[in-house]
Amino acid sequence: MQRLTGKVAIVTASSYGIGFAIAKRLAEEGACVTICSRDAANVNRALERLRESTFNVLGIQCHVANASQRKRLFDETIQRFGRLDILVSNAATNPAVKPILDCEESAWDKIFEVNVKSSFFLVKEALPYMRKQGAGGSVVIVSSIVGYDPPKNLGAYSVSKTALLGLTKAASKQLSKEGIRVNCIAPGIIETRFSSSLIREKGGKALRAIAMGRFGKPDELAGVVAFLVSDDASYITGETIVAGGGLASRL
Repeated sequence: MQRLTGKVAIVTASSYGIGFAIAKRLAEEGACVTICSRDAANVNRALERLRESTFNVLGIQCHVANASQRKRLFDETIQRFGRLDILVSNAATNPAVKPILDCEESAWDKIFEVNVKSSFFLVKEALPYMRKQGAGGSVVIVSSIVGYDPPKNLGAYSVSKTALLGLTKAASKQLSKEGIRVNCIAPGIIETRFSSSLIREKGGKALRAIAMGRFGKPDELAGVVAFLVSDDASYITGETIVAGGGLASRL
């Protein structure tokens, strides 16, 4: 399908894993896509893979917690493609693998700076460009299933992901009258480097909790995002879609 022909998208943290799969799927559906990562070498490797399929892609080194680098991300996207229709905020970090009340202040600040604050500013900074199109736009924020049910050792990270559910609701209400839709996805355990420790867990405890009996694939998340940013989801805003294979997800 070519549901996104003529659209321009930015996908953050998109040099590998879920972000890369999302960028690839949006490009397959006709969008021009800017990918980014704070590691320039990772950006270049991802660009090589995408350009093998002759996709129209731009790669930029960008740490989303850095205001000047975010500005360059938007500036260079507009300079190259002339517009912005889609934003996918995917960046996340977790330097504190421990119960929430054992989290140090420095780790808490880093988690919220990258996972929550940068998503807020990315949405805020994308608005002037989306408004120029006069035809709305679409934002997808990547949360996590742990935002609904925090595991013992992902306390602060889980709270940051819960905050993104609220950010989605609040931003969607403010922007709906402008035709800008804001939605969220909450992945379960997806086969990426980020979740490798859970996947390798002794005894298969994580796998047994999944009704479908398997871990998810990045491409399965990409399909959900492609739907949400397309006109097929034109009456959907403020929602979070859980893609967790039946893993428990309830606040």
